[in-house]
Amino acid sequence: MTKPRHFISLLDFSSAELRSLLNRASELKKFRDPDYQPLKGKVLAMIFEKSSTRTRISFEAGMCHFGGSALFLSPRDTQLGRGEPLADSARVISSMVDAIMLRTHSHDTVTTFAEYSSVPVINGLTDRQHPCQLLADMQTYFEHRGDIQGKTVAWIGDGNNMCNSYVDAAYLLGFQLNIACPDGYLPDAEAVKQAGTHVNYFSSACAAAENADLVVTDVWASMGQEEEQRQRQLDFHEYQVNRTVMAAAKPDALFMHCLPAHRGEEVTAEVIDGKQSIVFAEAENRLHAQKALLEFLMCAK
Repeated sequence: MTKPRHFISLLDFSSAELRSLLNRASELKKFRDPDYQPLKGKVLAMIFEKSSTRTRISFEAGMCHFGGSALFLSPRDTQLGRGEPLADSARVISSMVDAIMLRTHSHDTVTTFAEYSSVPVINGLTDRQHPCQLLADMQTYFEHRGDIQGKTVAWIGDGNNMCNSYVDAAYLLGFQLNIACPDGYLPDAEAVKQAGTHVNYFSSACAAAENADLVVTDVWASMGQEEEQRQRQLDFHEYQVNRTVMAAAKPDALFMHCLPAHRGEEVTAEVIDGKQSIVFAEAENRLHAQKALLEFLMCAK
C-alpha cells in the first residue's frame, strides 16, 4: 500500500509544489464552480484539542464546497481524552475517513498520527508549527505583490509556531526573513539552521523592519500561555508593530497578522486597521489555500 502524503510542515512540499499549490488556491478563489466536487463522498476528521475559529470554519466549508463532509472531534467526545494510545486512535480513525486534520498542543501528536495513519494527516496547528496559516499568508502576498522570492519579510515578536513556519517559508520560497524578538523567545534553532542565510536576527523592531516588503506579528501570549501574560507584556513591550515600525519598512509594505489580534499590545489599531493591513484578505484565504491543500492530498493518484 502506498504511503499517503502528509502536511505536517511546509517542508513536506518542494518549492515547486508549494508555488503550484498557492497558484491553485488563487484559481479556486476566482473561479468557484459548484459542480466541481472532487471530494464527493469523502470525509475529513477534524480533531481539536485547541479552540478555533478560522481553522474549523475554513476546513469545514472547504469540504462542503468540494462535495465532502467534515467531522468535528474533541477529546471530550472521544477516547483521545481518556488515554487511548495515539497510535491506536490513528489506526482506527484513518480506517473510517479519508483524511485527518489535527489542531493540538504537542507537535508529537501530529507526527505520531502521521506515522500510523493510512490517510493524509494535516497539521492544523501545533505548538511548533502552523503551516496552514503560512499557505494563506503566502497566497495573500502573491495576490497583492506577486512572487515573494527575493523580498524581505520582518517578523516582530514571539518566535512561536508562526515564526517557525515563516522560517520554513523563507527557505522554500527564497525570501529574506528578518526576526526581532526578545532573548528567550527565539524560534526553533534547527529550523533557523536549515534556512541558513535566509534568516537574520535584529536587536530592534525598527531594525528588522527596515526596507521590508511585509511586516508580520502575532499575539504575545498564545493559547495555553495566558498565565505568562504579565511577564510577556514586560518582555515584549518594545516589539509592538506601530507607526514607527511601519515607517521603517518600504512605503508600500504590507502588514499581516494571523488573528485574533490584541490591539494596543502586539500591534496598534492604527496599523492593523490601516491601509497597509491585509489581515482580513489573509484570513479569508485560509479557506482557499486549504481547499487547494485538500485537493492536493486527497485527490492524489
